Amino acid sequence: MSNETLRIKVRVPRGDFTLDVDTQWPLTGVTALFGRSGCGKTTLLRIIAGLEKVNAGRVSFAGADWQTAEMFLPIEKRRVGLVFQEASLLPHLSVTGNLLYGFKRTPEVLRRLQPDAVINMLGLENLLDRRVEQLSGGQAQRVALGRALLSSPQLLLLDEPLAALDTQTKREIMPFLSRLSRDSNVPIVLITHSPEEVQRLADRVVFMRDGVIDDICDLQQAMSRPDSPLFADEGPASVLTGPLSEADAQGVRRFGVEQAQLFVQTTSIAVSSDSPVTVTRLRVLARDVSVALDDPSRISIRNHLRVVIREIHELPDNRLLLSTTLADGQCLLIEITRWSAQQLNLQTGQEVWALIKSVALVQ
Repeated sequence: MSNETLRIKVRVPRGDFTLDVDTQWPLTGVTALFGRSGCGKTTLLRIIAGLEKVNAGRVSFAGADWQTAEMFLPIEKRRVGLVFQEASLLPHLSVTGNLLYGFKRTPEVLRRLQPDAVINMLGLENLLDRRVEQLSGGQAQRVALGRALLSSPQLLLLDEPLAALDTQTKREIMPFLSRLSRDSNVPIVLITHSPEEVQRLADRVVFMRDGVIDDICDLQQAMSRPDSPLFADEGPASVLTGPLSEADAQGVRRFGVEQAQLFVQTTSIAVSSDSPVTVTRLRVLARDVSVALDDPSRISIRNHLRVVIREIHELPDNRLLLSTTLADGQCLLIEITRWSAQQLNLQTGQEVWALIKSVALVQ
């Protein structure tokens, strides 16, 4: 086993339900535990944290055993940060007091993050003097994330941290979560049943069902499956990654490498200005892409790219899903009617033009 993995092997019977897991994944980026309610996500997270002790099993972090049949390391010795649906802040302390609660109790030699860096990362500068009851739900969750980070955890565990927030507040806090995963250098395990949260935040996905793990794959692989559970809400979609340039006079930014470049209107979207070029994610719904055999020149759609059809999948209602490859190797899914495919005589291996009608920055 690599020293840079989280390894879990447990079997936990619970009446008519059994959590049966034997798996491992890298200690980098954000790992999303995805599945329906009751599939075992929270039980698995509690076992990783040390909140739940099982009779048999093994949990190892970066080569160090946290639990075996002979030993059990309690949660305070595992140095994990926990954030749940409710922020659970200490009501008698200010925002600053909550942030520094774990920091002061962490030996100086173990401190990986400093208050100023975390406060900036989570946009808390204007909240430091406030009391807990003066915070909105999204603000309280950002403080809870900061408090967890300032305990200098080896691993950050997030159990549906956005579930108790309304839609607008989720949109406000999502950029901070994105920045958190990018800037903190702390591996994160995120429990969610929201495809949007996975697409925005995850680097890899652990698909869970009825107490077992169906698959573990990186986000690009998860999004290239025509039957992906991530498509339940809005249908098939692609998440592309690439550099995002500065905006021009019309508020348009170039996304991706030159041979597979898209144009994104960002005048109404908050984009990080930390550097002139940032790497970000772009989400494209398969139903928002059309196909042409030739590159159209007189058309209002600005984004049209050359792609190669790799696979053709059957969908309900006489529709097809084309799995295509961009010039930079990334997968772009295209949903069309069977009639359109027949009219164009589309075949695997064929080079066509993808006309992308709508794109959305994942912020």
